[in-house]
Amino acid sequence: MSSIVAVLVTVGLAVVAVLAIAAWLRSRAGFTTPAERAVHATLATAGAAARALTGGLTEKGAAEAAPYLRELIDASAVALCDASGTLLAIDGDSADVSRSALLDAATTSARTGRQHLVDHRDGPGRAVVCQPLFSDGASDDRACIGVLVAVLRASPTPGLLRTLTEVGRYVESQLALAELDASRERLAHAEMLALRAQISPHFIYNALTTIAAFVRTNPDRARELILDFADFTRYSFRKAGQFTTLAEELQNVERYLALEQARFGDRLRARLHVAPETLGIVIPFLVLQPLVENAVRHGLAGQEGGGTVVITAADAGTECLLTIEDDGAGMDPQRLRSGELDHDPADIHVGLNNVDERMRQVFGDEYGIVVETAPGAGTKVILRLPKFRPGVRA
Repeated sequence: MSSIVAVLVTVGLAVVAVLAIAAWLRSRAGFTTPAERAVHATLATAGAAARALTGGLTEKGAAEAAPYLRELIDASAVALCDASGTLLAIDGDSADVSRSALLDAATTSARTGRQHLVDHRDGPGRAVVCQPLFSDGASDDRACIGVLVAVLRASPTPGLLRTLTEVGRYVESQLALAELDASRERLAHAEMLALRAQISPHFIYNALTTIAAFVRTNPDRARELILDFADFTRYSFRKAGQFTTLAEELQNVERYLALEQARFGDRLRARLHVAPETLGIVIPFLVLQPLVENAVRHGLAGQEGGGTVVITAADAGTECLLTIEDDGAGMDPQRLRSGELDHDPADIHVGLNNVDERMRQVFGDEYGIVVETAPGAGTKVILRLPKFRPGVRA
């Protein structure tokens, strides 16, 4: 993890520098000198190469990035190969270099982990320079993930070799960010699966038992509950993406509450107050149900007369303020801060850390959940949801 942080810091500093240069250039009355125009063109080319590599070192990404990398290096042709020396993409004029010679050079560079030069200064071919690309990691365990190959018009100068090294490092940083994004997506998916696994088996058993009881006493009600149970489980275990709309999440919560109210009767009271303009907001999948389940179980636990759960979705300008509140026994805030509740299987609170982490991963640290509680004072969970966030789509 420390190595990922180091990559992010390095790339972050580079981005800040790029933005500072761009801001300085914008402050001038146009790009009036050749130097200014050259800096702007280089920044634009580097940005285009970075966008092409957001999906990693794939054939598609390599094909899109190669023209921009060739322009940065000022090479006759540029190729990208994987760690085994297999050609992913090539752009430019490489007619004077045989494909086998190019791939042999790339394979050698990948195997040795060093820049490899094949200079045909005495023959008809051109110089070929291969720069190995490494994964993020400690210096002693970095793995070669690919090779950047430049076909040059003449024998390379020390400055050009240095340029190729720096462009290679730039490509490595973009691939590291792509891998980090992929890791975040895998982590979010794993956490969603973990949250599904936390859907209480007792709830499922009790729901089926309640339905079975209604089959004898009220067949029509039993049929309604069977449909609610089927829709609830279908939604909870669907194979769709990691995001959904607030409207769909609330609809699933209503199914859950219908099944619980069939079991507890008048002991469970639930109220929903939802502003219509909040229904289309996109949120992480399966965020509300665990919080509502906590409120139901906590609101009823030890309460002779049952309890009330209130769910509110209020419009707050560019955000939605979502609250889930119960009038149960409350809890010790210190136990909540320590994370003890989420690690105690016997405790009635499940999934709070999971939901909090997923919210922060998607929207940022300022969007973690807030819990207001005290012994004997009930519990209120507060979520702020941005109405729009780039890259977050249902």
